[in-house]
Amino acid sequence: MNSWPILTLVVLAPWAGAALLGLRPGLGDRASRWLGLAFSLSTAALGAALLAGFDPARPGLQFVERHAWIRSLNVHYHLGLDGLSLVLVLLTAAVAPAAQLSGWGRAGPARVPTLLLLLLQGAALGVFLAQDFFPWFTCWELSLVPAYFLIRLWGGPGAARAAYQFVIYTIGGSAFLLAGFAALFASTGTFDFGQLAQLGRDGALTEQLGPWGVRAAFAGVLLGLAVKVPLWPFHTWLPPAYAAAPTGTVMLLTGVLSKMGMYGFLRLLWPLFPAQLHAAAPALLALAVAGIVLGAWAALRQEDLRRMLAYSSINHLGYCLAALFAVAAAAGGERPAAEAAAAALAGLVLQLFNHGVTAAALFLGVGILEARAGGRSGLGDFGGLRATAPALAAFAGVAFFASLGLPGLSGFVGEFLIFRGLFGLHPAAAVLALPGLLATAQFLLTAWRRVFHGPVQGAAAGFSPLTAAERSALVLLTVLMILPGVAPGILTSLTHPLVTAWAGHLTP
Repeated sequence: MNSWPILTLVVLAPWAGAALLGLRPGLGDRASRWLGLAFSLSTAALGAALLAGFDPARPGLQFVERHAWIRSLNVHYHLGLDGLSLVLVLLTAAVAPAAQLSGWGRAGPARVPTLLLLLLQGAALGVFLAQDFFPWFTCWELSLVPAYFLIRLWGGPGAARAAYQFVIYTIGGSAFLLAGFAALFASTGTFDFGQLAQLGRDGALTEQLGPWGVRAAFAGVLLGLAVKVPLWPFHTWLPPAYAAAPTGTVMLLTGVLSKMGMYGFLRLLWPLFPAQLHAAAPALLALAVAGIVLGAWAALRQEDLRRMLAYSSINHLGYCLAALFAVAAAAGGERPAAEAAAAALAGLVLQLFNHGVTAAALFLGVGILEARAGGRSGLGDFGGLRATAPALAAFAGVAFFASLGLPGLSGFVGEFLIFRGLFGLHPAAAVLALPGLLATAQFLLTAWRRVFHGPVQGAAAGFSPLTAAERSALVLLTVLMILPGVAPGILTSLTHPLVTAWAGHLTP
């Protein structure tokens, strides 16, 4: 236990900023933006304190806060942090301020969108830190409210339908997730993730729920998480939502909220249901590979940059899912399988961070283009931007090449480790996923060529320079695309003991 509740401060600081904005209806746009940025940066300040006090040699939870909350239901206010949580807190600390900066200088009200972005940031942090299902699920559901209103009220064409589809899909998945945990609580009397994971490892959940009961609970939790990531074919809500959402909102959706689903797979599904996930892993691995390949080929056929990047997100998160399912399928293997599993899991965690930063940077670039082109984001709406906007071209070039996995940038190490693990665990899946890599390179290089090269045409003519806020956000994200590519040990050192422990305790 810690006398200073730093994890509580991490979650509540953005919400405190939102509350302050809500209580000051007369606050001007400029003051609202500065206030929102200050409270959004609180995650970076507190994250630095967590990083300084974090012991990477310990795979278990640190900075633990645990207090009885609802005694009649055995609900606890339980927060904790390990290497995985810390990486995702640091990711949020980078993406959330950049999302706030993306709206500076744009027409329209600032106070309420800034408030909603802070609510979204705090909810995501709560998901990454909660260790009891009740507070975890509260934050999980709270994230829907600000996201819905941001898309519905300030989104582009098709925003109303996209927001409705986003909420219906996500709430539908959450209903199955809640039903699964209700069954677990009815049988075990606890919502604590650590206690439930121990029961799952010991096989006690199967004894208490019965074979069919535990399979039903597993299916409910799986479906709820699959919609959030999303796992193909539960992805159909994502392209319309990403295409319609305001720039700051889509940066948080792809950079942070999609990681909530992947975090749930690692924190809930795999520890609680190891045997069930092992049995379902071959089918789930096939779906993940389908998401990799079909997501990339769908992106290749898009003429709109937003929809192209939306399908690219499905493709890139498919690598993370494939790594997890390949490890689960190989559970109980010999040491070579354990070594490959460690590589795959290390790559998975790196890819979560790298995709979050890279995708946020790419959507920020698209938002900058839209702001100067009257909302247009088609590949045919631009040309020759390298000549009229050299600074934007430089930043976008780093993001494009990081996304396709160029050595020396952040995307390479994560993808390399994932494929190193896949070839060691499931060579057929690795081979089947390779066309996705080729299609990714093709659609990213095609977009780069059509938008930034060739003769100046369309909205590229008379392109205004980057603002100070846009440049600050791009510099922050660009540094985080270069640094892990040059020195990946900065992140892997935080998660190595945790990943080693995961790989060393593989049991069917």
